[in-house]
Amino acid sequence: MELNVRDFPAGNEQSKVAVSDVAFSADYNEALIHQVVTAYLAGARAGTAAQKNRSDVRGGGAKPWRQKGTGRARAGTSRSPIWRSGGVTFAARQRNYEQKVNKKMYRAAMRSILSELIRQNRLTVVSDLAIDTPKTKVLNSALNGMGMNNVLIVSGEVDENLYLAARNIPHVGVTDVTAMDPVSLVSYGNVLMSESALKQIEESLA
Repeated sequence: MELNVRDFPAGNEQSKVAVSDVAFSADYNEALIHQVVTAYLAGARAGTAAQKNRSDVRGGGAKPWRQKGTGRARAGTSRSPIWRSGGVTFAARQRNYEQKVNKKMYRAAMRSILSELIRQNRLTVVSDLAIDTPKTKVLNSALNGMGMNNVLIVSGEVDENLYLAARNIPHVGVTDVTAMDPVSLVSYGNVLMSESALKQIEESLA
């Protein structure tokens, strides 16, 4: 299949580029995309919440008072959850939220997402994304001229000027191919991608 290539920042159609049908014409698999996105978000969870149960709290080894004859309720430890300074009944524990997603499933989900973006005309390819100066005004003007206000910019490699120009614009994200993830692709309304990034993605997914 062929995709239109526009120039940047003017946004005029410049040429066409041939891409693999395997990578960019895959069927939409909603269940797989949901699984991969959920696993990606779960892997980002810290899982560091922790509390002490009755066995973790220091002290409480001695029986507070004898079993019978005091008129008070039976008590075996002063670190019971119903006591002040006692342990937590259902204490949170550190845990790992990661879910296993093998490479074949991940690549299939990425192919499905990119293919659907193309079908919905939400993926725009430009010849080059380089800007000469890290000015927010310059990049913002270019994006507005192309009709993009909620966009993920994907470049072939890290461009410091591009990152600095975009970091203060709301609803605009910048990433390179190696850091591109499924959550970002489905979160933004549009994806603006350089031709070099497109070729790198094609090599990894085809």
